[in-house]
Amino acid sequence: MPIKVPAGLPALQHVIDEGVGIDILEKASPKTLHIALLNIMPMKETTEADFIRLLSSSDEEIELTLLKLDTHTPKHAKPEHMERYYTSFNSIRERRFDGLIITGAPIEKIEFEEVTYWPELCGILDWAKSNVTSTLFICWAAQAGVYRKFGIQKHLLPAKMFGIFPHTIAKPELPLFDGVEDIIYVPHSRHTALCREDIVAEERLDLLSESELSGVYIMQEKGTRDFFITGHSEYALYTLDGEYKRDVAKGLPIELPLNYYRDDNPANEPVNRWQATARKLFGNWLRHYCK
Repeated sequence: MPIKVPAGLPALQHVIDEGVGIDILEKASPKTLHIALLNIMPMKETTEADFIRLLSSSDEEIELTLLKLDTHTPKHAKPEHMERYYTSFNSIRERRFDGLIITGAPIEKIEFEEVTYWPELCGILDWAKSNVTSTLFICWAAQAGVYRKFGIQKHLLPAKMFGIFPHTIAKPELPLFDGVEDIIYVPHSRHTALCREDIVAEERLDLLSESELSGVYIMQEKGTRDFFITGHSEYALYTLDGEYKRDVAKGLPIELPLNYYRDDNPANEPVNRWQATARKLFGNWLRHYCK
């Protein structure tokens, strides 16, 4: 269905150039879902393209607003890009949104209170309670969300969780999982994790999907439409490939991403195990939880 993004956004053209068929929404209508993306990933345009690719594949008409933090200046984004295409949180405080997506950030090893924009992020979470119908917390944001809401701490892993992991679904009857297979594959790329014991002990959380290898994946705050997602279902096909080859080139300790390359050979193409499921999950989120 049609999607409306900030005029001239390069990521939209990038996705179109990939061969993805996208209808452009010129003007919002009463049926348009208003979705905000708080993008705190370092490579802004890559993340923009990831979510445009997913959201535009749904059956819903969407207007996407890109949000930036007022207390943080990204190191890897051009100031003119942020100024032209992003909206500051302070300027949308009085608005309501059907959905909010908060991305991950490569700051897992930093204590939450030591993150420079932690106070502002906490303020956004408080604002979202009464101004957003449904919020998706992705990767680091999922860890930050369950810490802020429930006091559950993240834990450092002995090695990076890296690859494509199989997950089971605990509540397949939920609308979020309409049309989704019993076993789903999800990319993970992180150095920290949430302990399953902490999640199941918290009576305000439902554990919806997990993996024996990569741990908890999707959690929902009971009585709300808010979801905490520890993986990166939005990742493009070659994202993990880029991360792996970057770290190898830098001489950093990095294992081959699990279940990713055909025959586990980095000279081969990645195997696309997750994107069809990602489209279903995000489409179900928009259809069943953002209205």
